[in-house]
Amino acid sequence: MPMLDVYAPQGTFNDKKALAKELAETIMRWEKVPSIPFFTDNTAAFVHDLDTDSFSTAAGGTGHVRVNVLTNAGALNREQQLGLVKDISALVAAAAGDASLVERTWVTLTEAVPGGWGIAGHAYTNEEIVQTVRTLLDKA
Repeated sequence: MPMLDVYAPQGTFNDKKALAKELAETIMRWEKVPSIPFFTDNTAAFVHDLDTDSFSTAAGGTGHVRVNVLTNAGALNREQQLGLVKDISALVAAAAGDASLVERTWVTLTEAVPGGWGIAGHAYTNEEIVQTVRTLLDKA
């Protein structure tokens, strides 16, 4: 299941929960997964407030936002990567009320290793996730 972590200067966002929900929904849309509890209950975003004395660019700047996205290997093709990064940057800027933040939002896309998805005490491989979803969809 995708996980997103947003790191921003304290006070950047007024409604962190709404941003987290939008980000989680966005990655589900780009990954084209079905809207079933297995995904909706386990795809999540976390918004972290940072004191500006806890990070810096090499130039001394603290006006950036970093978004780390963890997804399963091969979940996103190049078009999906480009679209997801664009949408995440736009959501972050909109949530901050600062259109210029698009230019100062860094997004990292990381793929989990096989067995790297721990859900309900089980380390799922990509194949196990696919099989679990197929089984769940057959029961629906």
